[in-house]
Amino acid sequence: MTSIVQTGSLSGVQAYGVRVEASPIRGLPGFDIVGLPEAGIRESRVRVLAALRNSGFELPEQRFVVNLAPADLRKSGSSFDLAIAVALLAQCGLCAPNKLADTLIVGRGGGSLEDLW
Repeated sequence: MTSIVQTGSLSGVQAYGVRVEASPIRGLPGFDIVGLPEAGIRESRVRVLAALRNSGFELPEQRFVVNLAPADLRKSGSSFDLAIAVALLAQCGLCAPNKLADTLIVGRGGGSLEDLW
């Protein structure tokens, strides 16, 4: 089962909806990000894992793939960190996924993830 979190992105002055989908896969523990992420988003793996651990959460020893959809929209910045963290927590049963269907998760870039909790 895939957990889905709704967030958004800006391209110039145009706003776009983005779905953050977290799914378990086979492999070594950790997660990969797909869906046309730029370098800042690929680096979020380290930021998100550190913030989750520092907040008292432990992900299971499992591998996940995090898809940022739509894949044809380039995504950049650290504003996706919070949505990625919530999608992973929902996938692991550490937050209520039924409450996410009608919720838009909005993070801000440039700060630490701990500032957003």
